[in-house]
Amino acid sequence: MAVDQPTKKNLEILEVGVHRSYLIAEFGMPASTRWANRRRVDRFEFVQGYSRRQRAGRALAHGAADLATGGIWEAVATPTEGHFSGTHVAYEVSYDEQNRVRRFREVDP
Repeated sequence: MAVDQPTKKNLEILEVGVHRSYLIAEFGMPASTRWANRRRVDRFEFVQGYSRRQRAGRALAHGAADLATGGIWEAVATPTEGHFSGTHVAYEVSYDEQNRVRRFREVDP
């Protein structure tokens, strides 16, 4: 289960001046789009996951524990990995006339 956890999104891309297409490439299509004061406003919602290194390390640790306990570790590991399935986050982003980030803020998911 550790390997199948969501991947970590690059939040550093979220800054003033970045084109909308880069945000869509990183975060996926917006959950919603609306217009306010003649400006596009997107709401991105996604699960912030874990880096490849973190996921691989957890998978190796679970595999070793499984071997050491003859599989009994699964009784602990499965609910644990279910709990650590990433963090739901949401951002609201407004753009200028060229579809470049004008403002952004984290909002409740």
